[in-house]
Amino acid sequence: MNSKFIKQAALAAVIIASLVYYTTSEKDEAVVIQIAEMDWASAELMANVDKIILEEGYGLKVELVPGATETTFASMNSKGQPDAAPELWINSVREPLYKAMKEGTLHSENSSPITDLGEGWWIPPYTAKAHPELKTVLDVIKRPDLFPDKEDPSKGAFVTCPAGWGCQLANANLFKAFDMEAKGWKIVNPGSAAGLDGSMSKANDRGQNWFGYYWSPTALIGKYNMVKLDFGAPFAGTEHWTSCIAKEECDNPKQTTWAKSEVHTVVTDNLKKNGGSEVSNYFKNRTYSGAVMNEMLVYMGDNQASGADAAIEFLSTKPEAWKSWVDTATADKIKAAIK
Repeated sequence: MNSKFIKQAALAAVIIASLVYYTTSEKDEAVVIQIAEMDWASAELMANVDKIILEEGYGLKVELVPGATETTFASMNSKGQPDAAPELWINSVREPLYKAMKEGTLHSENSSPITDLGEGWWIPPYTAKAHPELKTVLDVIKRPDLFPDKEDPSKGAFVTCPAGWGCQLANANLFKAFDMEAKGWKIVNPGSAAGLDGSMSKANDRGQNWFGYYWSPTALIGKYNMVKLDFGAPFAGTEHWTSCIAKEECDNPKQTTWAKSEVHTVVTDNLKKNGGSEVSNYFKNRTYSGAVMNEMLVYMGDNQASGADAAIEFLSTKPEAWKSWVDTATADKIKAAIK
């Protein structure tokens, strides 16, 4: 074999190797998707389960990024990132979300990723038992003395949710609608998800009265058998909720019960188009029952488990809950990967 042919062959090999590397690198880069890992336990679990299934089952590369309802939606709506929000509570972003869905920039892949949902205002069961007259929010508002604020015991403490959560706006507007400040109440911001959980846990562990916002399914609602209060007022309508109660600026909020809770799995148009039908079908099939989710959340709380740890536990111990989300071959890949 002459030296000229050898040089040409070597050059060709280098070029082919470069093209293969370039193509593979571009492909790998193209299939990396970002998933929002919201800052509460159920959303952490869902994001990490999605990561494992999409990576091990479908060969994608997934990056988890921190998220919260308002900030994640705003980023997805304006920048197209992250690519997916597994557990987006839409009450506070319904109007712009539906607009984006109509325009085709965002898509709801699943309008019920968790069953048996509910947001609202709660009190401990021992408080409800000791004061059977407290059947509605209107009843509780009359008794700020039963829920004294630590810093100012002359005021009743209503515990809201952390900044950045959509429920913070709704709570503030409902506080205003029920004229709670004039009736002797103050809003207590817990500062974080951990702060909110700690507030409820400490009160229950000490047998103290507590009044504030929370949602279900969650470990704490199940653990402490918290009592969800009827608001004592009819629902003021979806239009008023979306245009006023869920807005930062709401000049004349009306008394209303909490809007029906809706959670969606939302993806960007980029993921919808490039993720493929298998990924889309996975999101559509991926629904957690409230009972299973509560069980997993109790596990996370009792074991101080991260979302990543809980995802392995869920996939390892509850195959009956997730195998129907994927085909048999994909399920086998996932089971093999988590052994």
